[in-house]
Amino acid sequence: MLPVERHQQILALVSERGVISINELTETLGVSHMTIRRDLQKLEQQGAVLAVSGGVQSTERIAIEPSHIDKKAMHSQQKALIGKLAAQQIPANSCIYLDAGTTTLALAYEITDRHDLTVVTNDFVIAAWLLENSQCRLIHTGGTVCRENRSCVGDAAAQALRHLFIDLAFISASSWDLRGLSTPSEDKVAVKRAIVEASQRCVLLSDISKYGKVATYLAVPISSFAMIITESALPDSVRDVLIERNITLLC
Repeated sequence: MLPVERHQQILALVSERGVISINELTETLGVSHMTIRRDLQKLEQQGAVLAVSGGVQSTERIAIEPSHIDKKAMHSQQKALIGKLAAQQIPANSCIYLDAGTTTLALAYEITDRHDLTVVTNDFVIAAWLLENSQCRLIHTGGTVCRENRSCVGDAAAQALRHLFIDLAFISASSWDLRGLSTPSEDKVAVKRAIVEASQRCVLLSDISKYGKVATYLAVPISSFAMIITESALPDSVRDVLIERNITLLC
């Protein structure tokens, strides 16, 4: 059986069952564990499936992102820990970007005593917090207001970022996999791409619930990130690929 034929059968089985073990795949397809693992790694890199412990499952597609209020109540402890770890990565006298999101808000809580920083953001909640609780230099992108996420999006926000030179960008995600960061909102794509172009280094901040989900628009390829800060539950197969691509992983 050709690899492409196995891949088609694997996708059909995953689609039918939702989750399937490696043992079931080896028995059904009559090939070795090593062959199946190579097939699954290839399919995961394509974003077609998601590796789980001992097997694989179908990816989850998101049509809309939760609002800021909804997201703030989700995985708050994990976000706080990610924020603490991210704050430790910021060199003195840096110009940093904090993308709109509640994980980046957790990072903002950790830098209130960093008077040496210039902070750029498109997020109104982050800007308001730092305005009241820090002495950092603060720049807001402006742009079209997205009420649900308390942020600015679109070409005007992207254009503002293109005029800046940012040392370190902390980027949030509602969905990502080994291909990259995706979003259901076309207006957010220009902002994500502009910040990658404007920054020396980009760091993805994400709790594990965002991994393996996909949305309509691929905003930023995974190769754009120098580092990913997430939870230790990330599958080993994903860790291996990230290491191969020279992306630092902090959990």
